[in-house]
Amino acid sequence: MFLDIGPLRRNAAFRDLFASQFISALGTMVSYVAVPWQVYELTHSNAQVGLLGLVQLAPVVVCGLLGGAVADRIDRKRLLIASEALMALCLVGLLINATLAAPGVLAVYLLVAVLQGASGFHRPALEALTQKLARPDEYAAVSALASVRGTVGMVAGPALAGVLLARWGAVGAYLFDTCTFVAALYFISRIPRADVAMDAQADRPHLLSDLAEGMRFAWARPALMGTYLIDIVAMAFAFPVALFPAMAAADGRTEAVGWLLSAMSVGALVIGLFSGWTGKVSRHGRAVVIAAAVWALGIVALGFAPNLMLSLACLAVAGAADMVSGVFRGTIWNQTIPNDLRGRLAGIEMISYLTGPLIGNARAGFMADAWSVPVAIWAGGLICLVAIVATGWSLPRFWRYRGGLPDVCAEGRAQGS
Repeated sequence: MFLDIGPLRRNAAFRDLFASQFISALGTMVSYVAVPWQVYELTHSNAQVGLLGLVQLAPVVVCGLLGGAVADRIDRKRLLIASEALMALCLVGLLINATLAAPGVLAVYLLVAVLQGASGFHRPALEALTQKLARPDEYAAVSALASVRGTVGMVAGPALAGVLLARWGAVGAYLFDTCTFVAALYFISRIPRADVAMDAQADRPHLLSDLAEGMRFAWARPALMGTYLIDIVAMAFAFPVALFPAMAAADGRTEAVGWLLSAMSVGALVIGLFSGWTGKVSRHGRAVVIAAAVWALGIVALGFAPNLMLSLACLAVAGAADMVSGVFRGTIWNQTIPNDLRGRLAGIEMISYLTGPLIGNARAGFMADAWSVPVAIWAGGLICLVAIVATGWSLPRFWRYRGGLPDVCAEGRAQGS
């Protein structure tokens, strides 16, 4: 029943990669809280906070597709280092802007857009490298470890962000994140080149042809398309993070903005630590749909929560459900995608799980300013629930999807040829 840490015990290169992203995730979540908090402090507008999502949307789509194709053509370790370095430079820019007497909101938007573009190259390289370092029979464990890694960052990061913001403001938060990127770069540099060498890439087609191949592969597989669509629907209609600064302001405590985000991750962490059972579940498609529906119900309840403590409890339930969905989505991806396509499909995955929250933040911000924060939350949750049920019903092959055998990647590639 407990988390399987076998891949960490057996593989030093995987341990270094895991350590780098564990540290990076902590810093990233600090900035994830700090950026909307800073924009809200400067503008006192939920819509301006929501606009952050729209600013990042184009870089996610464009760079996610390009980054995925590039990750399947060049050294993934070097691509990961380059993207981490660019993201660190963006944090330095945010830090410098925050030290000014009058920090510019436009500068925040621009730097966050570049940061999101860099992540479009970072995430596919990370996913492809992770799959390269793991054995097929370890995919469920690797997926759970990745979810726990991110969840620990999402528990500790926002809580730490609340403390840093309350004491040192955005300057302290951005400085901390910059330091975590430096530490992450150190661990990535330790991974031996021999462990991540790519297969022969002779006679590769044009980059756009690579992109088209990856999209055709995904489109032909309902199991993959179902994971993408469910995640987009769940986040686009029921992602409440843009409203956390306003909820914290109403509570009267700056630290509450971190508590709200951490609450989702506490529920997710509990599921992750006891995720050993996920390796015994075969109906992965059904698990994703049901978990997404529970997420929606948690957000509906959040909209009616009368105080901060009940809000935190609702978010914990929603986060636990999202963790279950994430574990099975990650398992489906690793089971059905061959490694020479992993970068391109990771780019599409990144678009699916980032565009939803970005659109969701914009939706929540504009709805909150038009009506109220509670209405923006519970109405979005109800729409989300209906959309999830409709998506699962319209994709019966995804709903019936069962976990594949260790050689399913090879079989899937042969079917898509």
